[in-house]
Amino acid sequence: MYQLSDRINNMSTSQTLAMAAKTRELKAEGKDVIGLSLGEPDFNTPDFIKDAAIKAINENYNAYTPVDGYVELKDAIINKFKRDNGLTYDRSQIVVSTGAKQSLANVAMVMLNPGDEVILPCPYWVSYAEIVKLAEGVPVEVPTSVESDFKMTPQQLEAAITPKTKMLWYSSPSNPSGMVYSKEELRALADVLVKHPQIIVVSDEIYEHINFVGGHASMAEFEDMYERVVTVNGVSKAFAMTGWRIGYIGAPAEIARACNKMQGQITSGANCIAQRAVITALEAPVSNIQYMIDRFKSRRKLIIDLMSGIEGFAITEPEGAFYVFPDVSYFFGKTIKGHEIKDATDFSMFLLEEALVATVTGDAFGSPNCIRFSYAASEAEIEEAMKRIKNALSE
Repeated sequence: MYQLSDRINNMSTSQTLAMAAKTRELKAEGKDVIGLSLGEPDFNTPDFIKDAAIKAINENYNAYTPVDGYVELKDAIINKFKRDNGLTYDRSQIVVSTGAKQSLANVAMVMLNPGDEVILPCPYWVSYAEIVKLAEGVPVEVPTSVESDFKMTPQQLEAAITPKTKMLWYSSPSNPSGMVYSKEELRALADVLVKHPQIIVVSDEIYEHINFVGGHASMAEFEDMYERVVTVNGVSKAFAMTGWRIGYIGAPAEIARACNKMQGQITSGANCIAQRAVITALEAPVSNIQYMIDRFKSRRKLIIDLMSGIEGFAITEPEGAFYVFPDVSYFFGKTIKGHEIKDATDFSMFLLEEALVATVTGDAFGSPNCIRFSYAASEAEIEEAMKRIKNALSE
């Protein structure tokens, strides 16, 4: 009836959100579905952050905010970068947005021209490729595997670079694999990039604090890369503030100004109350959220132990975030309980329909042999989910 734009017709639906919607639909029908699909902590926002929001409401913060964020919040972000990452930024290099997803979209829109290539090590977060395509760029996927701990090698990076390469995007700790690039591994990638000065790097560090191996590293730490890296972060994951919608970047000043200009025409400044609360969140010591990180670590052990007992799941122990990303290609070509399993999408739907466990197909992340489990769920739910899966695969 309506002639929609090619832009929207060519865009894929977010598979994580689609599976979450399917889970809610089945639950509404009375099905006892265990949702391990959504990347959202199951903790409440800490009280000290909520108290700061209430204080802001009572102090009548209700007006439009500066497009790039309150000065006090930008200062808190600058101090956080210095304290946690050893990175020095000034206010002109910080832009606060309505979630890290908007931060990524801003960068893509201000940096990419039609045909520019963006290297995406697979697996990548589901929205990367779609954001790049929306900005008329071309995603260039670099495959990795469970055998390589889902990490791209310098040799693979070099091979992927062409005269059209404009950017490299990656996340560490990774969604969906949970892998973490060490400082040495990042340095090896940087050694390739210094030979190609036209390439800008987007380092997505939203899971920075949910790190079980210690020593979080940022590409911008390297002096010869600092002016070519956009560091993206936010408060959704480590602070259990997904619905507050605050993300931010530290970037070269010219890129930050461009993002500010773009955002000024799209959404303007982020929510005033959320910004005031995030000032308090970032100024607090990381020890204030350690209890959540500890729980994620114990859940990681639980789900890995249980999944290791299921034949056909090839797994590598995640080093951060709250996901495990098994290779399930063992099941491809098999028929289980009347379900023909041709690929990861079929297997993910099989688990939903037969085990009532919601996951996300690896196809959405550029890794078609895998599926993603989120262990941001209770220990009881994790145990029951693995039990159901093992029973469903008993044939």
